Amino acid sequence: MIADVIVLTGPPGAGKSTTARELARQYDRAVHLHTDDFWKYIAAGAIPPHLPESNGQNQTVMQVIRDAAFAYAEGGFVTVVDGVVGPWMVNYFALTENTQRTPTVHYIVLRPGRAETLRRAQARTAPDALVDAEPINLMWSQFEDLGEYERHVIDSTDQSSSNTTSAVVNAVSSRKFLLQPGSS
Repeated sequence: MIADVIVLTGPPGAGKSTTARELARQYDRAVHLHTDDFWKYIAAGAIPPHLPESNGQNQTVMQVIRDAAFAYAEGGFVTVVDGVVGPWMVNYFALTENTQRTPTVHYIVLRPGRAETLRRAQARTAPDALVDAEPINLMWSQFEDLGEYERHVIDSTDQSSSNTTSAVVNAVSSRKFLLQPGSS
């Protein structure tokens, strides 16, 4: 049986990775795909993904992520995709009406307020963590008005990590955050 794919997205500092790890533990068979890792696999010629000139590279990496997520799901693993997958990239996960043997895809955007996002992102201590205010604010702005995807937002500004995980579990259970065929 094909398992679901849960795309958990939002700006840096939104709580994606913490929530994705906890969410994956809720299932008997699950995979946590941390998309930042896929950019690190580029051994030569990598362009920082937040720069405009990285578009071609980012399109390639997103295709690889989608293929990996769908392969795990086809193998029966609920797959939690954790990364910056804005409306400009969601088409990789949106299915067409004629698609056969593909997983159900949930699209959930964690979006704390701008100040909280910046505070959380700059509090991270990992050596490669993005803490520079300019790209963090830019990426937050990209999630500010999501148009048709606004209904996929969970405001995690005042939530603890366990409350955010609970909200995401409820969102998945409700099936209200599904990507509809042909959405992009």
